Amino acid sequence: MTADSTISTHVPAPGADYAATASEAYRAALQVIESVEPRIADATRKELADQRDSLKLIASENYASPAVLLTMGTWFSDKYAEGTVGHRFYAACQNVDTVESLAAEHARELFGAPYAYAQPHSGIDANLVAFWAILATRIEAPALTDSGVKHINDLSEAEWERLRARLGSQRLLGMSLDAGGHLTHGFRPNISGKMFHQRSYGTDPQTGLVDYDAVRAAAKEFKPLILVAGYSAYPRRINFATMREIADEVGATLMVDMAHFAGLVAGKVFTGDEDPVPHAHVTTTTTHKSLRGPRGGLVLATEEFAPAVDKGCPMVLGGPLSHVMAAKAVALAEARQPSFQAYAQRIADNAKAFAEGLLKRGATLVTGGTDNHLVLLDVQSYGLTGRQAESALLDSGVVTNRNAIPSDPNGAWYTSGIRFGTPALTTRGFGPSEFDRVAELVVEVLTNTEAEGSSKAKYKLADGTADRVHAAAAEMLAANPLYPGLTL
Repeated sequence: MTADSTISTHVPAPGADYAATASEAYRAALQVIESVEPRIADATRKELADQRDSLKLIASENYASPAVLLTMGTWFSDKYAEGTVGHRFYAACQNVDTVESLAAEHARELFGAPYAYAQPHSGIDANLVAFWAILATRIEAPALTDSGVKHINDLSEAEWERLRARLGSQRLLGMSLDAGGHLTHGFRPNISGKMFHQRSYGTDPQTGLVDYDAVRAAAKEFKPLILVAGYSAYPRRINFATMREIADEVGATLMVDMAHFAGLVAGKVFTGDEDPVPHAHVTTTTTHKSLRGPRGGLVLATEEFAPAVDKGCPMVLGGPLSHVMAAKAVALAEARQPSFQAYAQRIADNAKAFAEGLLKRGATLVTGGTDNHLVLLDVQSYGLTGRQAESALLDSGVVTNRNAIPSDPNGAWYTSGIRFGTPALTTRGFGPSEFDRVAELVVEVLTNTEAEGSSKAKYKLADGTADRVHAAAAEMLAANPLYPGLTL
């Protein structure tokens, strides 16, 4: 266990018996829940036990601190608060104003952004707010000015029909799903692919890396209104200064989705050209994943786009989740502590160690390694699909998710890849040596798994493999306990 692993999932108050206090709070909460629906209390206890007993390697998951988790279970959940700070459509929202103001303040200070919006319920909601804010700023506002009016409700029917046609015909250029982009970056079955005339850019077929010259050529030919950068399964860093140059060259708005790597930005692992916030017009993120907060979203923006983003409710969102905004404020306050920067660096160091551990045991990695928080393993050399590999690993206590790789022959459902991430186990205190051992266990499982017939889902795991891996994992998990000292 690392020296500071006891504080890796929280920022304790000076002199407080943090674990004992948290244990008392959770025991009391579960007793109250149990009095109404004992099956929910049982499932809650079991979920903690399951998370404690498995190697969580899902790149989009982490462990929030007890302070963050407890913040979500308050009477802020009972409040309606449509609108913005000081301008609500409901009375008695002064305390919600405090909560939202603090969340936005911490986000601005943490990321160095001129403006922050804390209301989005998720990353997809944050992206929808961003898309519509860009449309409102770039398309709707000029149309209103051209029509000599100041409000959309004042447009004539004919003017409104023309505006609707313009809003629905704009172009978006984003990273393709199989190259590591996200479904909200223009994937056609997603709302983003239906809102826009969409085109994707991929990666170099030989290296798997973003080819900026190819992105520039695509942007010049397609001339998008929005250029989306960011990823969910790309194991390298992006030069956002170059992406901004490309956007400026074609008159596009640069939007960056940093949901996966926000913790590395907050922790100053990504700086300069690799920090998206100084370069993007609008930046979106989730607040969980590597940022280690509650499930939710944020939008950061320049002053130009701030007024439109601030209208996220009622433009896209309904009533904000005040209890989650409160938890965002707590998590962002934690991320502003010096210890978070050390944690973020360990995430990247551990990912590198894990990738090297896989490579030296003969695994094939997309791009040949990593320099962020995730690793993408091509499982075709084991004769498996991603779904078979995911299931075999789960049988052995290793929690991952299957993921498409560039030009994936098995598509987005069965896939040919497994995506791994280091944030969660880093929170538990795992270091490079432990991640090298985890790589060894992963390879052991995959080399002892066979596909059954022509099925892309059925598989056979060699006898004894799951038990061996479970036992080895249990030793590391016991040495790096989840929520140490917390007892239910």
